[in-house]
Amino acid sequence: QVQLVESGGGLVQAGGSLRLSCSASGDIFSVNVMGWYRQAPGKQRELVAHITDAGTTNYAGSMKGRVTISRAGAKGPVSLQMNSLKPSDTAVYYCNAKRAGTLTNYWGQGTQVTVSS
Repeated sequence: QVQLVESGGGLVQAGGSLRLSCSASGDIFSVNVMGWYRQAPGKQRELVAHITDAGTTNYAGSMKGRVTISRAGAKGPVSLQMNSLKPSDTAVYYCNAKRAGTLTNYWGQGTQVTVSS
């Protein structure tokens, strides 16, 4: 099992920035990809970005170009720097850890990000 703990969410004005962080513990060698997803009210959960143990990154969706995912070493905490935030970015942001190509998949409890206009 892998436990994920997120931090850094909160309330920010449009145009502002936030940095989310996710720390993993437990059987962290059972996963090789960590990332961030978000889910707005009434919408499906969607990928924001992920990073592999090798440091390869992937960005998706409307936040592409405004976010940067990084990691302190292959198994260190994963951060998501979010800039130029918009009210439409308001959502619960979830940390995810998985082993690519398998059903091994873990979620954090989520952290609320609210962007006011």
